[in-house]
Amino acid sequence: MNIAKLIPAALGAALLLAGASASAQIYKWVDAKGVTHYSDTPPASKQAEVKPYGGADAVLVPLPYELARAARTSPVTLYTMPKCSGCDSGRALLKARGIPFTEKTVTTAADQDKLKQAGSDGQLPLLLVGRSKLLGFETGEWNSALTNAAYPAKSMLPSRYRHPEAVAAAPPATGPSPEALQRQQREAAQAADAEASAAAAREAQAREKKKSTTPAFQF
Repeated sequence: MNIAKLIPAALGAALLLAGASASAQIYKWVDAKGVTHYSDTPPASKQAEVKPYGGADAVLVPLPYELARAARTSPVTLYTMPKCSGCDSGRALLKARGIPFTEKTVTTAADQDKLKQAGSDGQLPLLLVGRSKLLGFETGEWNSALTNAAYPAKSMLPSRYRHPEAVAAAPPATGPSPEALQRQQREAAQAADAEASAAAAREAQAREKKKSTTPAFQF
């Protein structure tokens, strides 16, 4: 599905996404020296704990070694958009096969720029499996890419595992915009100039007052 003509119609959905909290998976493990590590990809160890942030039902879930190793070496990212049947089918395939993946939604022009950077000409869905890129949904191609990346053929995800919520491909900035920063700098400079002028005026008034109260001596 090409999104070039659908971007304006989806701007309303983007406003909803801007207010949604971002979600991510954090893996936790302890190495041979007893040091605890945290990462967004699982370690090549027998098992790791994964915590999907952003939902009330987030829990720590151990991933089987085979699945954790595949997710570490070939992470899966799915780019989607609303009202896209191929996107829905692709998401369903990943969940049915038990693939841990990150979903990024494309609804704004900024999201579309990120999609192009990821390797799509505007077509969705886009599936990234490690360095492999698959445009559009095709069951056989997707399963082959996942198998080649050493993902198990059948789901090995624990029953308590929860996939993280989808996030915008280009999340809105959390800090002030460049324009707002420039405005703040101008206002700060103007306030500093005003304070300097007021201080100079007070000093001049103090000098004049001192002159007027100094007794005059005549010889």
